[in-house]
Amino acid sequence: MKKKVLLAFSGGLDTSYCVKYFIHDKDLEVHTAIVNTGGFSPEELKKIEEHALKLGAKTHQTIDGTADFYDHIVKYLIFGNILKNNTYPLSVSAERIYQAKALAEYAKKIGADYIAHGSTGAGNDQIRFDLVFQLVAPELEILTPVRNQVLSRQDEIAYLKKYGVTVQWEKSKYSLNKGLWGTSIGGKETLTSHEALPEEAFLSHVEETEPKTIEIGFEKGEIVTLNGKNIHPVEAIQKIDQWASAYAIGRDMHTGDTIIGIKGRIGFEAAAASVIIKSHHVLEKHTLTKWQLYWKEQLANWYGMFLHEAQYFEPVMRNIENFLTDTQKNVTGTVKVKFIPYRFEVLGIQSEHDLMNSGFGDYGEINKAWTGEDVKGFIKIMSNPMKIYQKVNGTL
Repeated sequence: MKKKVLLAFSGGLDTSYCVKYFIHDKDLEVHTAIVNTGGFSPEELKKIEEHALKLGAKTHQTIDGTADFYDHIVKYLIFGNILKNNTYPLSVSAERIYQAKALAEYAKKIGADYIAHGSTGAGNDQIRFDLVFQLVAPELEILTPVRNQVLSRQDEIAYLKKYGVTVQWEKSKYSLNKGLWGTSIGGKETLTSHEALPEEAFLSHVEETEPKTIEIGFEKGEIVTLNGKNIHPVEAIQKIDQWASAYAIGRDMHTGDTIIGIKGRIGFEAAAASVIIKSHHVLEKHTLTKWQLYWKEQLANWYGMFLHEAQYFEPVMRNIENFLTDTQKNVTGTVKVKFIPYRFEVLGIQSEHDLMNSGFGDYGEINKAWTGEDVKGFIKIMSNPMKIYQKVNGTL
């Protein structure tokens, strides 16, 4: 019997080459799978399946991982208000970790001897796939023909033509990776440090010009209502993305450090992530203490960095998730957001846990729970450490 290989299959040139290579050069029984984390329509998934089977895959499986991706990863990105380098919501890097985990589990389920992906040797994804495969399915050998062979696109096209595959493989001017939490965009401009992506590079464009106000309801940090109606968080993300994308909201450029040590630049549009993270953060500013906000920021930054660098299975990640979840006990309330072309405004919040409603005083207006003499004494004691230092060292 032929040995089985499970190939992570996107339907592009590299993974199409892998199917034929495994069949004709390695004499393997090829099974393909794709993990949908919210970036594909049913029509697109059907085309990918048909293409895999036409190439010669014995089976093709679409793994619907959108809900699990939210539960295990996106939820914590929201709890932590995570933006890498204060910019990027980890749209693609977060997805790759979950996709790799789901693929490895499926490979074991079907009794595969090998697991494979079509990543090149120049990016982060090769590390994410390999590392997760090794952890989840250490018994499986990882095959990466595109990374191991020195092949041009024309070499791959010629190889496929030899076996009757004549799909048009003209390279798009821009590479797009779309998922539940946003779309990354790469092109010639992102290879420079000074050029901006043109309008044509983005998937979404301005279709609405009249301002639109929505209301997002959170309960313990998770979205539970949209404009007053109950909704599942995944559906809420998709609906907010649809509304905000019509205003071309969520565009930006991110420059950061890759896992392999070089700087990288990428464009992205993440309408829902931008709106939700900002809305959630504003609600937290009203409902959490100064030190809760401070330590959340420290640990969330670590969580985002570890997730980006394929360290999702490091045990400290579960510790941070528990901390983030615990901080959300009082993050309940509604947030009003207004959409305008290319931007949005968080108008305000309402919450029974709003610490501005303590009755102790109105900032800049009047004190209600202390006297002027109380404040004078407080200031005097507060200044003591600095007075002592100056008396001893006289540096002022």
